[in-house]
Amino acid sequence: MTAQLAHDGSAFPAIGLGSSRLNGVAGADAVSAALRGGYRLVDSAFAYENEGAVGRGVRESGVDRSEVIVTSKLPGRHHDYDAALRTVEESVYRIGAGAIDLYLIHWPNPGAGKYVEAWRALIEARECGLVRRIGVSNFLPEHLERIEGETGVRPVVNQIELHPRFPQEEALAYHREHGIVTEAWSPVGRGGDVVEDPVIARVAAAHGVTPVQAILAWHVARGAVPLPKSQDPARQCENLAAENIVLAPEEVAAITALGRPDGRLKGQDPAVYEEF
Repeated sequence: MTAQLAHDGSAFPAIGLGSSRLNGVAGADAVSAALRGGYRLVDSAFAYENEGAVGRGVRESGVDRSEVIVTSKLPGRHHDYDAALRTVEESVYRIGAGAIDLYLIHWPNPGAGKYVEAWRALIEARECGLVRRIGVSNFLPEHLERIEGETGVRPVVNQIELHPRFPQEEALAYHREHGIVTEAWSPVGRGGDVVEDPVIARVAAAHGVTPVQAILAWHVARGAVPLPKSQDPARQCENLAAENIVLAPEEVAAITALGRPDGRLKGQDPAVYEEF
């Protein structure tokens, strides 16, 4: 199963692997196991300090490189044009698996005001073959409109905080209208109380699945690509199996209704939050 096609014709798997804190040998082994288990999208970032582990996992998995979408992200401290290009080059070297399939700006950092400059660098990185597709993370519609307005290039992906406590209906609708694939970080709320919510428990029981699987199936039903993280091969396979769980519209609506105005996990509002 694939998520919605992006505006450039790219297709993305319904569920990907998050890799934050999957570092070193254990991290490489986790990525390798996930790919052998069926994952075809792996999310990383320069700031995670695990691009090398991710690359090793990809190489050691035995999965044909052309089948895997490897992602990394540009940190806020390298938004200057030249620094951004050097960072992308470094990411390519660290991963060691050829051109990076998808490269994102990690945060817009609007106070610093250099995300358009960073976006121009990513366009150049794509044009010179360092990366295949470019996108963003944590961008609001105003940020998306500005980078496209000033460069003529629309992101393929916007990776945002998205979980039952923060369902992001407006963002999803905006992305859908503009052909931008939505990826969801912290898709199960970092294991918080939402996993124990009675609504999710009822949906899970109705399908004979775990609450986490029910949440991941909710993402898939809404056209978002969740990026759950797990180092355990059995749990990885369990998460991936959620793409085949079909929820009824009323079940999707019931989980969406769990959203809260203050649903962000750590108050990281991209309108003001900055990360370097």
